[in-house]
Amino acid sequence: MKLENDRLCVEIAEQGAEVTRIYDKKSDTELLWEADPKYWKRHSPILFPNVGKTYRSTVRINGIQYPTSQHGFARDNKFKCVRETTDTVSFLFASNEETKEVYPFDFDLIITYKLDGRTLMVKWEVVNTGEEEMYFTIGGHPAFRFAGADEGKSDYILKFPGKESLDYILVNIAEGAADTSKVYRLELEDGCCPMSEEMFANDALIFDNGQISEVWICHKDGAPRVGMKCEGFPNFGIWSVKDAPFVCLEPWMGRCDDIGFDKELSEKPNVNKVPAGGKFEQSYSVIAGE
Repeated sequence: MKLENDRLCVEIAEQGAEVTRIYDKKSDTELLWEADPKYWKRHSPILFPNVGKTYRSTVRINGIQYPTSQHGFARDNKFKCVRETTDTVSFLFASNEETKEVYPFDFDLIITYKLDGRTLMVKWEVVNTGEEEMYFTIGGHPAFRFAGADEGKSDYILKFPGKESLDYILVNIAEGAADTSKVYRLELEDGCCPMSEEMFANDALIFDNGQISEVWICHKDGAPRVGMKCEGFPNFGIWSVKDAPFVCLEPWMGRCDDIGFDKELSEKPNVNKVPAGGKFEQSYSVIAGE
């Protein structure tokens, strides 16, 4: 599936309703990572019904333990295109007997993409088609590649407009969960900080408490390459792989479990709750540089 205008060319696959290409005609560069498995085999997966890992790869729902996989199952399933116009396309994935073996809720997950100038809007809708309240986390995971074949992280900076500093926590790799026992501070100068390989030595940087609503990947001279606006997201991740020529900007509605979390999913911090027959909606935008 393709959306295209004078500025951008966007391609989306039915598998996972995943954006597989964002080409910027003005700069004549690919903005989205090409999913080279040498570093990471995905482009921009949708994380649902869980972001990251649950503690010890299980989740408790109504007293029953269910197995989970990292980032959930939506990214590994085929969606159906249910709407297509010149600038908008929507995809649907519905619960089935297989999903209910690991996640006992009835739902429709609808992903909509809308192209407007240099902006790609991404909208999530989760409809509770069952008869009980449902709980989930959901997130984006787009990877943005660097412009030049010989460029690395040190050739770029991150810009957080209007921010003086940000607080973040890290993932305990052995536990596969967030370690909240130590909070780190990312100091910014004019809202900016340099990128480096060392920044991602311990996996993703996790920003809680709604700190990030706008972030840009910029060249060292400050020229913006690609940005994201994500108002109303309580959690945000920034991640990359060692020596990989990309960085992921990840807006999350809820995130991975903290170390030791063994309560009901309904008690998880920032979990989304939708009553029977209700609907959840959230959106964010990817913006090409000026």
